[in-house]
Amino acid sequence: MAIQAKVTSLDALESFRANLIVFLTTAHRCVDEVGDEVRRTRYWLQNEQRMHWEGELKRRRRILDLAEQELFSAKLSGLRETTAAQQNAVIKAKRAVEEAEEKLRAVKHWNRNFESSSDPLVKQMEGLRFFLDHDMPKALAFLVQAQKTLEAYTEIPAPQTAPPTVTEPESPA
Repeated sequence: MAIQAKVTSLDALESFRANLIVFLTTAHRCVDEVGDEVRRTRYWLQNEQRMHWEGELKRRRRILDLAEQELFSAKLSGLRETTAAQQNAVIKAKRAVEEAEEKLRAVKHWNRNFESSSDPLVKQMEGLRFFLDHDMPKALAFLVQAQKTLEAYTEIPAPQTAPPTVTEPESPA
């Protein structure tokens, strides 16, 4: 019994190959964007946010010092109404300093833990990149070869089948 392949559409194979190429291009771009985003986040944590909250803490401490000086001056002057306003300003400034200290602690915490949190995910992305760079080109080459083989197969003319011949039984001689 002869084994036959029934090829119905080489266009579908070509379409799949073209879509796979588009997917690979998009996937490479996405993997690159994720890597860039990890680097930007690391820089943002290590530099921008740390410097921002250190500067903000200094600024808020100066405001607190000024508010405490105004409160002290108001107490010395003996004016009761202004003392309450200055006390509220000191309380508000202390809260702002506490908030800046908390934000700075959070930035330092994330700065210390960023690598351990992101490294497992980055390694997975590197695995995906390896798959996209090494395995998928092999798959594309296989598709191209399969397509060429099938195209060559379709070029071969179908064998002519002769009508079955009736053979007469041999007579015993």
